[in-house]
Amino acid sequence: MRKKSHSKPSHRETRGPSQRQLRAGELVRRALAEIIARGTIQDPELAERAVTISEVRMSPDLKQATCFVAPLGGGDSKAIVAGLTRVKSYLRGQLAHEVTFKFMPDLVFMADTSFDRAEAVDRLLHSPSVARDLQHDDTDED
Repeated sequence: MRKKSHSKPSHRETRGPSQRQLRAGELVRRALAEIIARGTIQDPELAERAVTISEVRMSPDLKQATCFVAPLGGGDSKAIVAGLTRVKSYLRGQLAHEVTFKFMPDLVFMADTSFDRAEAVDRLLHSPSVARDLQHDDTDED
């Protein structure tokens, strides 16, 4: 019986998204933002709610678009994700009028937590203990 070799990841696996994926993701992001901003979505969870689409990551074959969303001004991201997931077939149809792809990607919505992480880091940097440590570093340099 052979041992399973632990080979290095292929060159393709270590790189980030291709230029094609990045361009397609940005096209989808802009188009979805416009569609949502029109206010034509008939979902009670999304009515009169401002939503931001911070990023869209496309799969290598461009058949899936993972859309990172957050309520503008804070709020319940889970409710926004649930609402967008309910109306994703409508969004795909509207998206087909805005962008041209060989295959319209399947839309997957996820809560964007990057704003929360940035806020937590900001709070940490402004905490008294970090400020105290920074003061000690400043006096050491003099």
